[in-house]
Amino acid sequence: MYFDGALNINGAGAGILFITPTKDKLQYVLRIHFSASNNAAEYEACLHGLRIAVELGVKRLMVYGDSALVINQLNKDWSRSSEKMDAYCAEIRKIEGKFYGIEYHHVLRDQNQPADQLSKIGSSRATAPPGVFVQDLLAPSIKEDKEVVEIPPAEQLVLTVPSPVDDWREQFIKYISSDETPADKIESERLIHRSKHYVLVDGILMRKSAKEGILQKCIIKDEGMKLLSEIHSGSCGNHAASRTLVGKAFRAGFYWPTAIADAEDLVQ
Repeated sequence: MYFDGALNINGAGAGILFITPTKDKLQYVLRIHFSASNNAAEYEACLHGLRIAVELGVKRLMVYGDSALVINQLNKDWSRSSEKMDAYCAEIRKIEGKFYGIEYHHVLRDQNQPADQLSKIGSSRATAPPGVFVQDLLAPSIKEDKEVVEIPPAEQLVLTVPSPVDDWREQFIKYISSDETPADKIESERLIHRSKHYVLVDGILMRKSAKEGILQKCIIKDEGMKLLSEIHSGSCGNHAASRTLVGKAFRAGFYWPTAIADAEDLVQ
C-alpha cells in the first residue's frame, strides 16, 4: 500500500494505491472536507488505507509513504509532538491487530508518484479518472481530548479583553472591493501599487504568484506560524532552513508578508 496526503488552496486530499502480489492495482482518492494540516492528511490516508485493506481481507501488508514524520512515528523511531498525532497513532494501533503482519517503510517522493497524483486529485477536487474510487471525508477520523476549563464564581471572575489581531488583509480587501484608501497620501499610493498583486475570489483575498503561477490564499500571521510549525515538524526539525519552509508554504498555496522573518524566528 502506497499513501500520500496533499494540501492546497481548495482543501486537503489523500491518495491510496494498493498493488497485489499479481500486480493488480486498486486506487482510491479521499476528498477531505474539514480543516486539516498536511500531516493530518497523511495520517488520514494511512488510516483509511488500512481500513480498506481490512475490508478487502488483506492479512499481510507492506505500507509505503513519503512522510518521514508519519512513518517514523508509526515505527516508534520519533516521538509524537501533539495530541492529534497521538490520536491518529492510537487509532492505527487498533487496526494493526487485524493483520498477521504489517510493516511501514519510508520512500522518497519520486517513488510515491502514483499516490501523490491521487492525493492531488482529492485536494484539488478534480474529476477522478475511470477506475479510481472516490470517498468524501466529512469529519476527522479521530477524537481529540477537549481541555476542561473550570469557570470561577462570578465575584472572582476577571474579564480581559484580548488585543485585536492585526489583519494585514483588511486594507487590500477594502480597496479592491470599494476603492477605500488610507487618509495618508503616501500610504494610499503604496496600497494602490501593492494591490496590483491581489484579487478577491468569493470575498477571499488571494495573491497572484508570479513565479509559481498560482493564486495563494492570504492568511494572517498566526495562521502562517501554525502552518510553518507543521511543515517544520514534518521536515526533520532543524534540517529545514527558513527559506525552504517558506517556499513549501507558498507552493502549498498560502501567503502572508512576514513569512520569511517568522520562519527565521521559528528555526532559531
